[in-house]
Amino acid sequence: QVRLVESGGGLVQPGGSLRLSCVSSGATFVIYHKNWYRQAPGSQRELVASITRGGITNYADSVKGRFTISIDNAKNTVYLQMNSLKSEDTAVYYCNFRVGSSEYWGQGTQVTVSS
Repeated sequence: QVRLVESGGGLVQPGGSLRLSCVSSGATFVIYHKNWYRQAPGSQRELVASITRGGITNYADSVKGRFTISIDNAKNTVYLQMNSLKSEDTAVYYCNFRVGSSEYWGQGTQVTVSS
């Protein structure tokens, strides 16, 4: 059974940084495309960053230049480094693994950007 566990969320002031982690278990880590989504209250879940099996990254326009997605195959972990955080980045952030018809989600980690 595939399990994804996010961590690293919290309260940060505008302009600050956080690094989210998503540790996977029960999955063949390298075969999955890996994504970070977020969902703010009253909003739809949106794709923030993705990294393909081949290492190609893609970002939402709203986070380009501020967020970086990366992976550590040895630790079965995907990261989201978030810099220059803004209040509009406040949301629950979810890790997502996808390949073919298989898709898995973590439970989410809350990120709150506020002074």
